[in-house]
Amino acid sequence: MRMYDIIEKKRDGLPLKSEEISFFVKNYTEGNIPDYQASALLMAIFFNKLNDEETLHLTKAMVESGDTVDLSYINGIKVDKHSTGGVGDTTTLVLGPMVASCGVPFVKMSGRGLGHTGGTLDKLESISGFNVNLSKEDFMNNVNDINIAICSQTANITPADKKLYSLRDVTATVDNLSLIASSIMSKKLAIKSDAIVLDVKVGSGAFMKDLSHAKELARLMVNIGNKFGRKTVAIVTNMDEPLGNAIGNALEVKEAIETLQGNGPKDLYELCMTLGTKLLILAERVDNEAEARKLLEESINSKKAYNKLLEMVEEQGGDVKYIQNPNLLPKTKYVMEIKSKTSGFVRSINAEEIGKCVLSLGAGRETIDSVIDLGAGVILNKKVDDEVQIGETLAFIHTEDLDKGKEVENRILDIYKIGEKNIDGKTLIFDEISN
Repeated sequence: MRMYDIIEKKRDGLPLKSEEISFFVKNYTEGNIPDYQASALLMAIFFNKLNDEETLHLTKAMVESGDTVDLSYINGIKVDKHSTGGVGDTTTLVLGPMVASCGVPFVKMSGRGLGHTGGTLDKLESISGFNVNLSKEDFMNNVNDINIAICSQTANITPADKKLYSLRDVTATVDNLSLIASSIMSKKLAIKSDAIVLDVKVGSGAFMKDLSHAKELARLMVNIGNKFGRKTVAIVTNMDEPLGNAIGNALEVKEAIETLQGNGPKDLYELCMTLGTKLLILAERVDNEAEARKLLEESINSKKAYNKLLEMVEEQGGDVKYIQNPNLLPKTKYVMEIKSKTSGFVRSINAEEIGKCVLSLGAGRETIDSVIDLGAGVILNKKVDDEVQIGETLAFIHTEDLDKGKEVENRILDIYKIGEKNIDGKTLIFDEISN
């Protein structure tokens, strides 16, 4: 089998066989195929696309390129959740404890943030002593003991995806739905949970800007998950404005704690309820959505979910005092108020631009080696459709650098679009896709 023939076949718009895809993935991962030939194939895929069967084969080959995590040692139906990334996306820190407190094993191997989207591991490391580097044995023991563990991925999960993504990133071939779907799902499927809920973000702060493409990506990923024998559901959700009010690592941890205590932002709470409902049904914990929601609401009202977060933090070496007293979480030297210069209603808040502001404050990574400021970020005091008067506070900037803070203040004043009230109310959930 020759790489030249595979490139030529896809260049001419013909479907690739499973053995051709496996040959490419295996040999490129092992260094036997040069970057220029892999780039040629990726560009041919970008223009001529992969069908559903090819996408499934590509995902399988990437899963098989490295280690998998067998979770059969864990009792019960194991559930996992994945978000395609957004701004202020604190759902894992709220959703995990909620689901676990309802008796369902929640297994999550997460990544770090890069660019304007935050990473769950960075947020958790705002808690002094919290260990994200669990061994497989500790990971599984923790889930058996308390129904939850959140940690970093092992180094050798889907090495093909890591290598291919790096190449896609520099060859302008990232934006292909089949390549995106296989990249995401290979990492999820390498961790052998029984059921997966996908939170597919769409809007200004999401990777997918267009609703029709977001739905197609959701369909592709659900198809892959189901074909692999994992019960998979995708929820397509709004990321035109940041989720919740907090954007920044320690600030989001504090907001997650408030949400678990029943005092969080409505949109974050509702999204966690929606995702949690699906997870409880997939885990066969309940028979219908009404029962699921009732259990989840009780987990908040009774503080069971909050107590589950305390258990997880303690089990993973963290100092629970940081949860009991969130004022101990990392802080910045300065907190600046942004006052509105006009009256009206908030028409829009571009989530990506807010994310970039937070990145410039040091709360995110420009490169994988960047050192982040765990206390930096922005708290939104006004969201879309809120009424604003001149002089009212739009947002708070948490920063170590007043000059950077002033620059971000001017940018945020431009990002907030204030005028007549929107005719249509905002939508949080656009669609659910399960087959």
